Amino acid sequence: MSDVATRPLEAMRLGEIATRLPGATAVFRRFGLDFCCGGDVVLADAVREPGVALEQIVDELQRLDQSAPGDHPREAAALIDRILERYHETHRRELPELIRLAQKVERVHASHPDAPLGLAVALGRMAVELETHMQKEEAVLFPMMRMGAQPMIGHPIARMRLEHDDHGQRLRELEALYRHGALPEDACSSWRALYAGVTKLADDLMQHIHLENNVLFPQFATELPTTPICSGMAKPD
Repeated sequence: MSDVATRPLEAMRLGEIATRLPGATAVFRRFGLDFCCGGDVVLADAVREPGVALEQIVDELQRLDQSAPGDHPREAAALIDRILERYHETHRRELPELIRLAQKVERVHASHPDAPLGLAVALGRMAVELETHMQKEEAVLFPMMRMGAQPMIGHPIARMRLEHDDHGQRLRELEALYRHGALPEDACSSWRALYAGVTKLADDLMQHIHLENNVLFPQFATELPTTPICSGMAKPD
């Protein structure tokens, strides 16, 4: 944690801050900063958008308890186990219900001007792509990592990073469809449950990608091909 205390936060990368400073990811999510796919961006560069105050973000980060332990293990095998249990299993459990809820809301409220038309299809596409991605990790990458660093491990890691960027694009599509989770006043309970669930999915997926891109992968390959940076799901001002 000494780097966080001695180096200016403005000069540190988002992924680095998220990894070293417990609670930082919640601050980043609140300000719409992508700490997972965009983890290589320096904080000062990431907030050069209208309505985002660098000073306010730095102040909130500095108020976090830097002595608090991280909420994930550092050792690779234990971290893989956490990712499998907390994220892979959760995505598989929650996405089918979100798709069902989206289908119901779209059907019942099809004439409503704020209905999230197309959300069920977008969630279905994400479920398929995530399942394929997770199966690759479970069948190939994670077993390789459990065996320790290997000369060729950088290639599957680079592939997974690229697919993470694709997931970021899917999150942006969901954001447009569900209007940042803003509900109409007359929203029914199913509609409210849907938006709460999609918001949790977005939070979980960004944390999932962050743990892999910024905590797990660097333990095995420090020099990987540069991949496009996704913006994740930005919170509205």
